[in-house]
Amino acid sequence: SLYSRYLSGADLRSVLLAALFGIPLPLCSCGVIPTAMSLRKEGASKGATTSFLIATPQTGVDSIFATYSILGLPFAILRPIAALVTSVFGGLLVNAADKDREKAPQTADTDCADGAVCARQEPAYTGFFDRMKGALRYGFVDMVQDIGKWLVIGLVVAGLITLFVPDDFFVRFADRPLLAYVVVLLIAIPMYVCATGSIPVAAALMLKGLSPGAALVFLMAGPASNMASILVIRRVMGQRTLWIYLLSLTVGAIVFGLGVDFLLPRELFTSLLSPTDACCHMGTPWWQWASTVVMGALLLYALVIAPLLHRRTPETAEAAAAENGTAPRRFVVEGMTCHHCCTHVEKALQNVPGVTHAEVNLERGEALVEGDATDDALMHAVSDIGYTLRRP
Repeated sequence: SLYSRYLSGADLRSVLLAALFGIPLPLCSCGVIPTAMSLRKEGASKGATTSFLIATPQTGVDSIFATYSILGLPFAILRPIAALVTSVFGGLLVNAADKDREKAPQTADTDCADGAVCARQEPAYTGFFDRMKGALRYGFVDMVQDIGKWLVIGLVVAGLITLFVPDDFFVRFADRPLLAYVVVLLIAIPMYVCATGSIPVAAALMLKGLSPGAALVFLMAGPASNMASILVIRRVMGQRTLWIYLLSLTVGAIVFGLGVDFLLPRELFTSLLSPTDACCHMGTPWWQWASTVVMGALLLYALVIAPLLHRRTPETAEAAAAENGTAPRRFVVEGMTCHHCCTHVEKALQNVPGVTHAEVNLERGEALVEGDATDDALMHAVSDIGYTLRRP
């Protein structure tokens, strides 16, 4: 496959290509896991997979533009550069530590072993309008659903920090930057926050005296990891890969933080956040008001209207299945945090031989499956992409 051709080698090229492939993708630290596991199955090396896991959640086209809007151009440039360097560093470490350098198992179209899960072949191409429809739905609905909630939460948290944290709270760390980095890392690594949702929080922390370097540490470590992704990486990739993953992320964040604080002028990163400058603006341009209205409408539709329009209770789904003469089985799905997760789990279930219909609900963490596929086959398919499926 294309992935095995370019990402299977235990060398710099495969690690670098995996990082470059992942940086623009708008995936969170949980949503990136099934995509990374798919790359691994298609032949990507452990180092390339690790590089993809580190680079992708740190930034994306959405967060780059949001970073530029809120924190300014220097942060918008630094975030993808930091993601590239730390991911390549981590991928090379994994390849160096993986002495056997075994290739990932290849998925085949035929000759599946008993009980194995074989993916059905999807059409190679679809119509132009179908592609455009899918792209527009993803860009204006699915992606807004994924990042919108966390962006709103980030804005609320930023507002609370601005109101209740004293203005000189982080000044005490001015002479001890490494201590500030460690505190930020201890908070950021286990916490779930997406690359976009972390931006207003970082801005609020900087207004309270946090150094730009420590803010960059938060912007790198927060989106790239959380407890759920840590547990999944440990289970799927192994404990050694997990430690290298965390080590490269931690060391990379500290190195870039020190570089920002000691090699670059502070004003380069704080000028856009200056309360004095904000007070001097005479008015808001019309295009900013228009953008605010459009963004508000997208958030309203994605977070409120769309879930109501597509709401389907388990009882409704089971009643519909009963009319078709089938008895759906209900499962609990653990580890889903966004619509990427939901889509991957649903596709994995639908691709199990014997499944006639599968429906996954993110809010309830449930899956309804129709067909004669065994429970073990269903659980195996979901486990392969990094999630847990079990009976309630």
